[in-house]
Amino acid sequence: MSPTKMNAVPAKSFVFTGWHMVGVLVLFFGTIISVNFYMAYNAVTSWSGLVAENTYVASQQFNGKAAEARTLTATGITGRITVNGSDIRYEVFHPKNGPVAADALTLKFKRPVGEHQDFKLDLVPVGQGIFVATHEILPGQWIVDASAIRNGKRVLHQAERISVSRRAE
Repeated sequence: MSPTKMNAVPAKSFVFTGWHMVGVLVLFFGTIISVNFYMAYNAVTSWSGLVAENTYVASQQFNGKAAEARTLTATGITGRITVNGSDIRYEVFHPKNGPVAADALTLKFKRPVGEHQDFKLDLVPVGQGIFVATHEILPGQWIVDASAIRNGKRVLHQAERISVSRRAE
């Protein structure tokens, strides 16, 4: 065998060129930039994250609200919501003593994320501790914040998460 054949380097089938490097850079940075645009779009079009308009004022009111919540919980008065199509029924009761009289009941329906579909309802009393209203409620998850008033004082404040399903047509 000749010495030139022993030291021969086999021919390469692939050569990494500058164009390949350009392709790698475009794919790499293109992925990063497209993910950043996607995340920015989601951040702008989804929930704002705003929980309180003025956090300083909310922090000053926190202890008072917590004390009121403890007082209301200690009474044992609770409520139960029933949604049947557009018919809404809310019962205010004590587990041992039965229905609890109230002068007014307000329900605030809030979406867990977003504010554009939130609404407030003042229900009409139809019996002791029973309130009704008619309002079309879109299907999905809702947080229902109930507040019952008797003789100018709140006797119930309860928040409950409910799921409203699409009605069969």
